Amino acid sequence: MAEFVGAIDQGTTSTRFMVFNHDGLEVGRHQAEHRQILPRAGWVEHDPAEIVRRCRECVEQGLAAAGIEATDLAAIGITNQRETTVVWDRGTGEPLHHAIVWQDTRTDRIIAALERDGHADLIRERTGLPPATYFAGAKITWLLDNVDGLRERAARAEIAVGTVDSWLLATLGDGRHCTDVTNASRTMLMDLRELAWDDEMLALLSVPREILPEITPSASPDAFGVMRINGTEVPVAAVLGDQHAATVGQTCFAAGEAKNTYGTGNFLVLNTGSEIVRSEHGLLSTVGYRFGEQPVVYAAEGSVAVTGSAVQWLRDQLGVIDSAAQSADLAATVDDTGGVYFVPAFSGLFAPYWRSDARGTIVGLTRYSTKAHLARATLESICWQTRDVVEAMIADGTAAPAELRVDGGVTANDVCMQLQADALGIPVTRPAVAETTALGAAYAAGLATGFWRDQDELRAKWVEDARWEPRWSRDRRDAGYADWRRAVERSMGWASTEG
Repeated sequence: MAEFVGAIDQGTTSTRFMVFNHDGLEVGRHQAEHRQILPRAGWVEHDPAEIVRRCRECVEQGLAAAGIEATDLAAIGITNQRETTVVWDRGTGEPLHHAIVWQDTRTDRIIAALERDGHADLIRERTGLPPATYFAGAKITWLLDNVDGLRERAARAEIAVGTVDSWLLATLGDGRHCTDVTNASRTMLMDLRELAWDDEMLALLSVPREILPEITPSASPDAFGVMRINGTEVPVAAVLGDQHAATVGQTCFAAGEAKNTYGTGNFLVLNTGSEIVRSEHGLLSTVGYRFGEQPVVYAAEGSVAVTGSAVQWLRDQLGVIDSAAQSADLAATVDDTGGVYFVPAFSGLFAPYWRSDARGTIVGLTRYSTKAHLARATLESICWQTRDVVEAMIADGTAAPAELRVDGGVTANDVCMQLQADALGIPVTRPAVAETTALGAAYAAGLATGFWRDQDELRAKWVEDARWEPRWSRDRRDAGYADWRRAVERSMGWASTEG
């Protein structure tokens, strides 16, 4: 009997494949980065073919690291960067353009037109999302209108389009064109209550239904087909967008439970059970997950575009640090930011502001300011943006969490996690398996195939690894947040969204 479950975690900057045993513990992994293609300001692209190559490499090397064969896997789960959009030839399987990444802002004029024409309220009501460049629907519109011949080929159903999960299933699997409800809920095209493509949304964005994938549950023993690994067919039993997978990995199965994932961006997800909570303060209503034929679980989400990638910017664009880990050491050499605030609005501001006209801003610079102050301001920007989301949840009538469960690569930065506890005034706790995105995909696949019995069995596997208690006084915390909000105001209105 197969003793392991695998998970492909296809993220914004890298892909990893992880293998977990029945105790939910990692037994092997491999990770590989892929290129960030930046054709012009505000544009972010990936090479879909490179992503597939990285996935194949990671699966092969991850199995080798675990010392097992594909036959030892009960199933594979896939989790992916959401909203990133791929278009490919339905016959040959070849990509027809670079993937347009979720951070990309080239659709700002499409979004501005939707708002100008009075469609914003309908979009929010039907899809749970505000009109924003973040989501996949407008990216599809842009591709159809700007890639030569694509709209004509779409009318003949010669092309397929989808988010990264659909692309991976089409290329790594047995060619099925499908997506799960969590990824579909991030397109601005799906009716959040009916869990189906919505005719009015398709018409607003001029997207033909025929090129879209079939919408399926997040976990199913047969919806996604198989992946062929070295001649072995392994069932793909789960597909979830990355933040939904992390919610499962943190075992936030009950309404009111929340997690925050720190990766390229920052994503705080609150389980709202069977209820669609309509936010009045900039949060998203979204699908949490759906396991098989069980009722769908909904969630409220605060999505922040730039957090971990701000640290990468310090490293790659400015050369302030040589490695992401060095940001903690450098920030720890000063007691505060010296009055410096960094708003990393490289792709506009997401929750709770939703301002595509915002751009990255550094304020409070003096001759006293050093690269250490900038490094600390960068880490604090991650934490203040999380507080923005928590404040929005409180304003919507949700009780502030008693503690914050965290996961993702940035949680290895102890300085940042201490600052997060300080900024929120509540404890921050990290589980023993910090890569809960991959773990959640594995959990969902294991539940679908009977590898794990039920959600209670998974809850019992959650173990705390580290905990940070707040140290700042309330006065310091609130004064810092007030200055952060002033800095955010100064980032707005910089980029034009007019035609």
